[in-house]
Amino acid sequence: MSALPYRIATLIYIFDGHGKTFLLERRRAPNLGLLSPIGGKLEQENGESPYQCAARELAEEAGIHVPVTALRLMGIIAERGFEGTGHWLMFCFELVTPILPAEREMPEGAMRWIELAALDSLNIPKTDRDVIWPLVKSHSHRLGNTTGEVFSAFIDCTGRDDLMVNIERA
Repeated sequence: MSALPYRIATLIYIFDGHGKTFLLERRRAPNLGLLSPIGGKLEQENGESPYQCAARELAEEAGIHVPVTALRLMGIIAERGFEGTGHWLMFCFELVTPILPAEREMPEGAMRWIELAALDSLNIPKTDRDVIWPLVKSHSHRLGNTTGEVFSAFIDCTGRDDLMVNIERA
């Protein structure tokens, strides 16, 4: 495999306490047309931390301002060769403060409350459906997990149809 850029990003999961999660229907790549949690690339040139990035993305995408103490790291996902364009290192956070952002439209897409029970039938990325969402659901404090464990997974996306997944810590 030729050298691909490595991108560092955050994903932020918000739950309402009544079986819904807050997702973005993306109008831009990556994941154009798919439902994804709030997130974005870390501003490496500014020395931004993953927690600072998550708080900034919440403000930009959900319109809510929270201190980094309102965030809890649930896990880390490394994706090799995503869409053949690069590698991703993603820090998965959950908003632990019970703040419920309003649905809204923005240039990146539409922010909506979605039933967790419907996720399997919705248009979400394959890596999210097969790997990330099961880990998030089992590690979220807002969904009942209080162990404080952090997950780690490596997803090799270079295969044509099959993902190679290594759950390094569950």
